[in-house]
Amino acid sequence: MTTLIHTLADHSDDVNYCAFSSSCLATCSLDKTIRVYSLNNFTELPYSPLKGHTYAVHCCCFSPSGHVLASCSTDGTTMVWDTRNGRMLAVLEQPSGSPVRVCRFSPESTYLVSGAADGSVVLWNMQSLKLYRSGNVKDGSLVACAFSPNGNFFVTGSSCGDLTFWDDKMRCLYNEKAHDLGVTCCDISSQPISDGEHGFRYFQMASSGQDNQIKLWLILFADFLGVELKYKCTLNGHSAPVLACAFSYDGQMLVSGSVDKCVIIYETSTGNTLHTLSQHTRYVTTCAFAPYSPLLATGSMDKTVNIWQFDLKQPCAGNTVENESKVAVEVWSEDDVSAWLCAQDLADFVGLFKMNNIDGKELLNLTKESLTNELKIESLGLRSKVLQKIEDLRMTMISVSVTIPDEFLCPITRELMKDPVIAAGFSRFLGLIPNMKRCARTHLV
Repeated sequence: MTTLIHTLADHSDDVNYCAFSSSCLATCSLDKTIRVYSLNNFTELPYSPLKGHTYAVHCCCFSPSGHVLASCSTDGTTMVWDTRNGRMLAVLEQPSGSPVRVCRFSPESTYLVSGAADGSVVLWNMQSLKLYRSGNVKDGSLVACAFSPNGNFFVTGSSCGDLTFWDDKMRCLYNEKAHDLGVTCCDISSQPISDGEHGFRYFQMASSGQDNQIKLWLILFADFLGVELKYKCTLNGHSAPVLACAFSYDGQMLVSGSVDKCVIIYETSTGNTLHTLSQHTRYVTTCAFAPYSPLLATGSMDKTVNIWQFDLKQPCAGNTVENESKVAVEVWSEDDVSAWLCAQDLADFVGLFKMNNIDGKELLNLTKESLTNELKIESLGLRSKVLQKIEDLRMTMISVSVTIPDEFLCPITRELMKDPVIAAGFSRFLGLIPNMKRCARTHLV
């Protein structure tokens, strides 16, 4: 079940894009502004709206830590903002001065990509805030961009219908004609899947187009091979051009928005439609899943952003590692740790843990001293809460990893029996007979 829980109606013109961090939602509009909201109660932050662009703002995105926000505009600039106080950190001018249509941070925040209407694409160094590399697509305007989860590659989509893959040195690796009438959006899931044949770990990519279609692809990123792209299937749920698409954090769902005013949520494994949302009264221009909570935002030319919540019983964007017994905590990524924090009602620490690159191995090694001295968590109560959750996680790992021999279990209830003694040739338990009698009485009633 998907429920509309809030509608934001603060923009005075078309909403062009929306993006989540772990604690905020950002929206941008033809009205030249970017607005930033808290996910706690969807109230606007004190410094919002952000003003600086002189023409329409086409796109906005958060850095992985959530501390930095980028926005790009028809005015030919990409602006970088500090989300803690709303301060403008930099104005990055597209070398050609062309309207900038899309911007994206790399997963490690090393780079920021900006793509423009003249087909130019620029890779900015986020440490120096200077131009690092630049290039051009063959034809058309650059309108879409997505990074690979490892940050070594990114893909751009153009109005002529091409998907182009680049490495972090701006070398063109591969080009695919994807949509005859032009690409409008693309996204790459952060969670890998296996091809089930050779054991390769692929990432899912979705592209949407003016041809009313969404196409799903499988991408193999390998440093020694470059990029391998496999077509998976086409989703034909919309009756008009599809303007936006985005994966849920766990990759189980894909959402799309269209000129037909509808939002469709698909199950990626089957391509089946899970939900169709028809709340907007004009074209749906943008949609985004929250990374660590069961929320979806959709924006439209009707000047509104709708916030939807999923039933927690169904697959959702906020799913953490599905089964801690199946995925060893030691190999959790930083994103897995972030998802776990949110599931434990510790979402306020996501930014801090990401900033300190806490993955599964580091999580298990955290101590009272490291929380105090290195992570600077001053509150005793909060430190104790975090430590208790980590200890619970350790105990879960122990209980999962230990296999109890069958002879130590009651043959009827399968409960662990107490006080074992070893006799010659076989195992017995003191109290075995009373336990057996209790088991028998229980099952005979």
